[in-house]
Amino acid sequence: MVDTKGPLIVALDFDTATEALDLVDLLDPDTCRVKVGKQLFTREGPAILKALGARGFDVFLDLKFHDIPNTVANACVAAAEQGAWMVNVHASGGSRMMVAARDALAKLSNPPKLIAVTVLTSMASEDLLETGTPASPMERVLLLAELAQQAGMDGVVCSAQEAQQLRARLGPDFNLVTPGIRLPENNVGDQRRVLSPSDALAAGANYLVVGRPITAAPDPAGALEHIRSSIEAD
Repeated sequence: MVDTKGPLIVALDFDTATEALDLVDLLDPDTCRVKVGKQLFTREGPAILKALGARGFDVFLDLKFHDIPNTVANACVAAAEQGAWMVNVHASGGSRMMVAARDALAKLSNPPKLIAVTVLTSMASEDLLETGTPASPMERVLLLAELAQQAGMDGVVCSAQEAQQLRARLGPDFNLVTPGIRLPENNVGDQRRVLSPSDALAAGANYLVVGRPITAAPDPAGALEHIRSSIEAD
């Protein structure tokens, strides 16, 4: 099936539903999806998913579940029941945790995509070393991505800089969701491993999570269209 909505997922990193909904009311749900993370969900709860769904948006619920297998499985089912289009878990929770989530969602008639987080895009080698992981981000990402694929995940969240190697290693049907997307004129903020939208897609990414370049722009709809145009021009 052709994905007519395109690859862009707008990160709604706001404090309140009012701010998030004011932003999405400027956007077309046929040209993008949206992401709700811990900041907005913790303040507003499942009601924000319902409000976004009522406006026609597919929602990536980005809560990065990481707990014992049964708890994560039940949380993923709860997310699906709230209408999430995509949910994610931490691959570092291990195979049993990921398989439990996969099996629980497989029982649903219309399960969301289940994605595993590899290494946060804010982390560099020194951050991994601080946590007792001597591997480079690329080495760690490859290990966790392969573990996620073996556990039956639909894909992984990874840096766009790692997408090319992951695509080559994991094949054409495994979804790569890439945050840390910036245009050349954008400030990278607290992201460490970033890439432009066109470069990320060329490297093999399926979905691009874009936050501040759209949400902090004076004209969010114009910024979204600028990114879409930059992708289509390449």
